[in-house]
Amino acid sequence: MILRRPFLASRPSIQVCLQCLRNSSTATRVAKRPVPPPTPFVPDVQTFLTLIGRQLSQHASKIPSWDALFRLSSTQLRDLGIDPPRARRYLLRWRERFRQGQYGIGGDLEHVKDGVGEIKIFEVPVPEEWKASNPSADMATANRSPGMRHVAINVPNGEEMPTKPLEECVPVKHVKAKGWNTIVGKNVYMINGEKAQIKVQEGLWEDRRGHKVDGGERRKAEVRFKRRAEEKKKTS
Repeated sequence: MILRRPFLASRPSIQVCLQCLRNSSTATRVAKRPVPPPTPFVPDVQTFLTLIGRQLSQHASKIPSWDALFRLSSTQLRDLGIDPPRARRYLLRWRERFRQGQYGIGGDLEHVKDGVGEIKIFEVPVPEEWKASNPSADMATANRSPGMRHVAINVPNGEEMPTKPLEECVPVKHVKAKGWNTIVGKNVYMINGEKAQIKVQEGLWEDRRGHKVDGGERRKAEVRFKRRAEEKKKTS
């Protein structure tokens, strides 16, 4: 005969869903993170998803606002139909980069019209800290004046000069000026001798996926074993 203490027998059983608690905690933590403001080159959700590629732009209608893009947790994104999981992880990585100001090419442009930004080559003084480690910076060359360097600076569309003095302008990241007539960068299109355009387009910021050789990490040993067995069978 089994005797049970009466107060224990009448005590209701309580089951706590640990996964639910974790999801709730993650969603709360993400919701408290600051939401970065849109930029001239990335003004809305559609543009952001277009730039990062991986066909995520097809999910733009599922994310209701810019704030939602940066506040939704992975579970909430899944519930909205953003699949597969690797696509959500990729979106979350780019979301965090953008939050920290780590943009792809064109993300730092201040003057953009209809998804197109224009940049132009200018000659500006070499920073003093460069001269200490590079004595040749003060020397003149066939393409630049002594103590000067060529940089690409964002200008308003259709204009020839930036809105600020050249000394205050910050060179555009992810591009490089070569001489007076070439700007090098991913998907940079020269439009005349000194100017170029950067356009919003699918996958402009996309991180290219590597090519798996002999399958993924788990299948690699199996694939190579079968190949060796086939080669041994052919030679025997």
